[in-house]
Amino acid sequence: MTLTDFVNFLVKNSKTIMEYSENHFTLVLLAVGISLLIWVPVGLLLTKSDKWAARVLALANTIFCIPSLSMFAILVTIPMFGLGRKSALLALVLYAMMPLIRSVYDGVKNVDRNVIEAARGMGMSTKRILVEILVPLGMPIIFAGFRITVVMTTGIAAIATYIGERNLGRFIQEGLVRSNTPMMVTGALIISIIAIGLDTILGMIEKRIVPKGLRVSR
Repeated sequence: MTLTDFVNFLVKNSKTIMEYSENHFTLVLLAVGISLLIWVPVGLLLTKSDKWAARVLALANTIFCIPSLSMFAILVTIPMFGLGRKSALLALVLYAMMPLIRSVYDGVKNVDRNVIEAARGMGMSTKRILVEILVPLGMPIIFAGFRITVVMTTGIAAIATYIGERNLGRFIQEGLVRSNTPMMVTGALIISIIAIGLDTILGMIEKRIVPKGLRVSR
């Protein structure tokens, strides 16, 4: 493949590239948004019970170990999901379960117990301790898990093309079938740009909301 071949492919397929990029981006945002709404509260609830935390985290780890293509294949057999975005969304939300719950649970649990006892001694309620102490002090670990989830979701979303999702993964899939290098490179390159771009943006947000002394080194 020459640079000219690559540029020609970009020019000739610009509309398709934009369509697939938009589909990929929206799938990632939807999956991450739904995952945050579900798994962050679950992670916070599990900090109240180590017994339930062990059970849920074991389930999350088991789901995370399932190969992504196998997960998609299983979900499309369920009538209410089938081929397309519903199955893709469900799979991505399930994969986000482990990193999000784990990061929230570990972030809150790693807060110094002496700080919590001091807050209780000052008469702070359980809700205030959670909102004003546990979450802010646990934010470095929580945010690190969030960033991992976003990058991971961006990559796995490409595999959803095998169940009918029209996103950037289709360039890689069809490029492999046709031995079309510019097509494969286009899909892989744009997916990488989206992942790096989102992680960079989140890194800048992290610098604003997490004090420098608390940040987790990456």
